[in-house]
Amino acid sequence: MRKGLFYGLTAYLLWGILPIYWKLLRHVYPLEILFHRMLWSFIFVAIILTIRNRWHWFALLKRKPRYAAIFLVTATLISFNWLTYIWAVNNGFIVEASLGYFINPLINVLLGVLFLKERLRLGQTLAIILAAIGVLYLTFNYGTFPWIALILAFSFGFYGLLRKTAYLGSLEGLSVETGFLFIPALAAIIYYAKSGQAAFGQGDLTSFLLVFSGAITAIPLALFSAAARRVTLVALGLLQYIAPTLQFLIGVFLYGEPFNRSRFWGFCIIWAALCIYTTEGIVRAHRLSRTL
Repeated sequence: MRKGLFYGLTAYLLWGILPIYWKLLRHVYPLEILFHRMLWSFIFVAIILTIRNRWHWFALLKRKPRYAAIFLVTATLISFNWLTYIWAVNNGFIVEASLGYFINPLINVLLGVLFLKERLRLGQTLAIILAAIGVLYLTFNYGTFPWIALILAFSFGFYGLLRKTAYLGSLEGLSVETGFLFIPALAAIIYYAKSGQAAFGQGDLTSFLLVFSGAITAIPLALFSAAARRVTLVALGLLQYIAPTLQFLIGVFLYGEPFNRSRFWGFCIIWAALCIYTTEGIVRAHRLSRTL
């Protein structure tokens, strides 16, 4: 349990400080960052799986083409999510990006109802309604529709939904997704280099950061996977708010993104929704544990 909490805490801390990493690459086109992240993630994960001799699942993928098709879709979704996030961070929208990951748990519940026929409990219903009110408040009082937050929340929500139907471990799934994207990413990187637009190779630090984007993607996933096997879902549910909280604090206090009164109250409504959702989940888990 202690190891699991340590792994989970480390994973979410790494995800939380990721905006600082992408800010170091703000002089690079977001698409080029994305292509390098795809390429080096696949190479990094392939090395880990080879060292640990964990390629046996590949035979299952060959026997079930439907799984391959699903992973092709999830690869597209996660690429869109990554690109949106990188663009948002490097264009001064870290706070709004953090909002997307605050409301993501509620989007997951909503998608479960719509596509998996799950039933909403009272606390979940209240939380979703309150979160929707918060989004509307931000739209009309702050004057801007939070499209970045909703794109991140829904793309990651649909990604998780599809991953449930073709389950593989975190690293194994990432290897399939980035494997699908490896050739297009490599072709794009070569194009950037030949056309003289590439940032890669123009400086040691930039090149290192682009290569290490594979590790910074895979390491938190490996830690999260290790944590998920050791701690309860309730504990993971509480830990998941660490990353967007850190991102929010980094956006406001480190990079000075605007956070006026209208935005503050909009976030407060959404934070209240998350408190209801989390409290209801903890109470329900406690009641279930007492009946077992």
